[in-house]
Amino acid sequence: MQNIQKSIAQLRDSWKSLRLKWLSLGLAVFAVIFATAAYAQQVQEMDAKATIALLRTTDASYPGKVHLLPATLETTQWGWFNNAQPPVMEIDSGDTVVVETMMHSHNQVVPGKTVDELKKLRTDFPGRGPHTVTGPIYVRDAKPGDVLKVDILRVVPRSYAANFNLPGLFGLFPDRFQNGQVKYLYLDMEQKVAKFTPEIEIPLEPFPGTIGVARAEAGEYSTVPPGPYAGNLDIRDLTAGTTLYIPVFVDGALLWTGDSHAAQGNGEINLTALETAFKELVLNVSVIKGQSLTMPRGETPTDWITIGLNESLDTALEMAKTETVKFLAEQRSITLEAAAELMPRISDCRISQVVNRVRGIHCLNPKNPRAARPVDYPTSSNAEYFVTSDRGSDLNQVMANASMAMIQLLQQEKGLSELDAYGLASVQMDCRISKMDAEEKGLSCVLPKSVWVKS
Repeated sequence: MQNIQKSIAQLRDSWKSLRLKWLSLGLAVFAVIFATAAYAQQVQEMDAKATIALLRTTDASYPGKVHLLPATLETTQWGWFNNAQPPVMEIDSGDTVVVETMMHSHNQVVPGKTVDELKKLRTDFPGRGPHTVTGPIYVRDAKPGDVLKVDILRVVPRSYAANFNLPGLFGLFPDRFQNGQVKYLYLDMEQKVAKFTPEIEIPLEPFPGTIGVARAEAGEYSTVPPGPYAGNLDIRDLTAGTTLYIPVFVDGALLWTGDSHAAQGNGEINLTALETAFKELVLNVSVIKGQSLTMPRGETPTDWITIGLNESLDTALEMAKTETVKFLAEQRSITLEAAAELMPRISDCRISQVVNRVRGIHCLNPKNPRAARPVDYPTSSNAEYFVTSDRGSDLNQVMANASMAMIQLLQQEKGLSELDAYGLASVQMDCRISKMDAEEKGLSCVLPKSVWVKS
């Protein structure tokens, strides 16, 4: 009896051991199958990404490999920059990207939308910017401390643009302008003009209002304020044939562009330029090693552009002066003291914009070492310009005074409505800093009379 019980016990142990082996084998087989499936899925995803990347390259007479980046819901972001956002494209240093952009709010600012609907797009989405930005583009070999060089090779806007004032919300005078207005304009790229009214034609000079990289800080940030990462600079001189140099803060840089403009005044006082989208924005992108920047810089065929940014125009001016003096010392191999004396004689400083929470000033510095400041600073209207000017210790107030004076002058001299005068100044006025001492600043705002044509 004992032998039988012992045999039964041995059989039971053998069965248990066999079950454990089969279970272990099953788990191993399952793990292999799962890993194989996961690997297959990963390979499939990699193949899909590789296929998309391949289908987005093309033959074109631009430097490097040429990539096509369409503006879709998958390749754009409405109103936010986030350095954790997966890139929509990867490129090598020296490659060219043909970028398409959308209008604001994922293409919701289109002819037929009323100003009340445009206002609702802002009030219903507090915090986020209005801009639709295409990207981010990951630039291989770009590391924090490098400089990203972005050459703007070609700019082709779509056929229409909008200029609008959102009642009581934004712009330089939100309290004064409690009524809203939106104008949709046809962009005649053959004549390179847009009719603001039957008597007024705006010369078209398209440029990207926003080109920027990811900031170092994690999280989601509005596209509205510019910074050391560039972004919403709204510098109208950065047209085709110019270059923007941007400090890099994260691996790959993560490059975005949007806020596409057909024309803009220096100041952009009602918050909007001729807002449009680009059918084609051709950017050649390269990484510069061994050269560090604390702020973005621009380059035109004739000038270098230095930039100051701050909530206060006074502080932005001091930053622009510091950046300019540092640049002139480097460019001309002179001391900082000598550069500070030289700057007022050669640097042409303008108000970039005053409506992006962080205000901007940019200075044009001639490449020709013999050149002086190329513009005039009139204080009253002349045959070429309507002119308003002001002086004082607070550049913010000086800008507000000169801008409001221009709005009133356009009403008095040309019979424009208050909102039309506000919009025209936003897309055509040029505010030049004539005096930049800490104790007194001078500003001349000019608007060309040549924009009036026969109806």
